[in-house]
Amino acid sequence: MTAPRITDSHCHLDFPDFEGQLDDVVARAADAGVWRMVTICTKLRTEPDVRAIADRYTHVYYAAGTHPMSVAKEPMVTADALVALADHRKFVAIGETGLDYHYTSDTADLQKDSLAIHIEAAQRTKLPLIIHARAADDDMADILTAEYKNAPYTCVMHCFCSGADLAKAALANDFYLSMSGIATFKNSQEVRDIFAAAPVDRVLVETDAPYLAPTPHRGKRNEPAYTAFTAQVGADVFGLSLDDFAAKTEANFERLFWKAA
Repeated sequence: MTAPRITDSHCHLDFPDFEGQLDDVVARAADAGVWRMVTICTKLRTEPDVRAIADRYTHVYYAAGTHPMSVAKEPMVTADALVALADHRKFVAIGETGLDYHYTSDTADLQKDSLAIHIEAAQRTKLPLIIHARAADDDMADILTAEYKNAPYTCVMHCFCSGADLAKAALANDFYLSMSGIATFKNSQEVRDIFAAAPVDRVLVETDAPYLAPTPHRGKRNEPAYTAFTAQVGADVFGLSLDDFAAKTEANFERLFWKAA
């Protein structure tokens, strides 16, 4: 039986964990039905390396931004710089950006400034915004909603494991929630419940590889092939067959990441 086609909407193929192994990693993904992936640049100085990976593999696309945990250590990005990247045919999204108060609450003001710049770039390019949110639900909901009312844009809440109120705020703006390996963990029933309450046409799947490997690989290095395990849990959450859930998430991905369609 052929595995259904799935897209890993968020991974980090430029990280040292995959050095010298990308051919095998991409091949294993294809064998698992994960035929397409978006690799994310988290610091703009590494953008040429990430772009090169996307150029090397037919079905690998990329996004770029400054991760909120890095804003204090990196030059502040400009909207013009992000907009310029959109000229590349495989550049499909802005980010990841966002707010992380779990590890870096001391840089909250800088994170908000950076987030605003990334949102402007998404508004100008009409490319989707990729959001990282941790321990910052109220500020995240307020900023995303206010900016959406100012000028609409599209957005995915990557690796969603925040609270139900942030999920509702995101969905109210027709944003998307991305399911990661966290949803497969035994102690993540609250996360599964939040997804179950969401419209299935607003759900994506991802790995965030090399992090957050799903059960049964929890605690090991994650890789795009393992999106298949998360997709199976997603299918169970929505009461769908794996084929039907995969087809829905593929349609969702192509609606949001229109340049990769």
